[in-house]
Amino acid sequence: MNIDKKTCINIGIVVFLLYLAIHYWDGLVGLFNLFLAAAGTLINGAIIAYVLNILMRFYERHMAPNTKKKVWNAMRRPVCMALAFLTLVAVIVALIQIILPQLISCVQVLLSSLPGVLRQMYDKLMENPTIAALMVDYNLVLPATEQEWREIIERAANLLFNGAGNVVNTAVSFTTSLVGSILSLLMSLIFTFNILIGKETLQRQSRNLLHRVLGDTRMARAMHIISTLDDCFHNYIVGQCTEAVILGTLCTIGMTLLRLDYALMLGTFVGMMALIPIIGPYIGAAVGCIMLFSISPAKALEFLIYLFLLQQVEGNLIYPHTVGSKLKLPGLWVLAAVLIGGGMMGISGMVLFVPLTAALYRLVGEWVRRDPRLVKSAEEKA
Repeated sequence: MNIDKKTCINIGIVVFLLYLAIHYWDGLVGLFNLFLAAAGTLINGAIIAYVLNILMRFYERHMAPNTKKKVWNAMRRPVCMALAFLTLVAVIVALIQIILPQLISCVQVLLSSLPGVLRQMYDKLMENPTIAALMVDYNLVLPATEQEWREIIERAANLLFNGAGNVVNTAVSFTTSLVGSILSLLMSLIFTFNILIGKETLQRQSRNLLHRVLGDTRMARAMHIISTLDDCFHNYIVGQCTEAVILGTLCTIGMTLLRLDYALMLGTFVGMMALIPIIGPYIGAAVGCIMLFSISPAKALEFLIYLFLLQQVEGNLIYPHTVGSKLKLPGLWVLAAVLIGGGMMGISGMVLFVPLTAALYRLVGEWVRRDPRLVKSAEEKA
């Protein structure tokens, strides 16, 4: 097999860079984390801009796109951008208004009923002689009076805050962090608006830079990769949001018909958790079960059964039409993307790695299908 000099040089460079990456891995990770911390505001702004751009393009397509009025053509971009931003804010505010009040009320009910529930469970366990003997041996005795419960709660609070002195420090730290987060969000939004207003100019400058660096052939390949990534992320965001709305609506309607408590709140929460692949439904089921268990264990069981049936409908009918048909990513690779992304970046990694894996799966498939041997084999079979 003949290998030219250029190929040998490229292989040598790749091997050398791989050696450096392995040898200085800790330093590279630290440098990458430092970059993320420094550029976090800009990265968040770019992410918000990408999501808002989907809404903005929707409004631009449907708000007099063919008009010849110069005033409207000049105002379309700012108006559509403002509508997209207001839509996103309205959705966030609505979710908070629906979920937060009932969640606080449920926590209060749960805390007030916790001693009675634990007492019932304790009495049931004590009916078994073996378990009762173990509890006596290990001195596992529940508080008998309300005063004892209050003392336990006070000790837990003291342990949590580690003394009254640190409460002030915690409050100061929280206030400082809150102010810093608000300022960071404002800077991200300013960066977002600048991206959206001048996105055509930014696209043109990026294309010119890529063309200058890569040349014609590599430029076409790079643009195809970028287009594939954009298509996968766009379809994933739109598909997941559509699925979340459908699932949340069906959950709310079903719980209302079954006369279960917290129907609107839990339906909204289950739909919101559907944005997280694989583990999202389990989080929604766990929270709903805990909330309904504070009212009635039977209602909690009824909710779990209904949500299980709804998940079967969602997995076999809704998801394939809203997300699966557009991403075309097998379930095995979805699971792999969720596990790897979750291990690296938590919940945000789970959401990010699914469309990223879909784009990689599509690009690798295109590369494999370009193999002349596969084409020849397909022609022979035909």
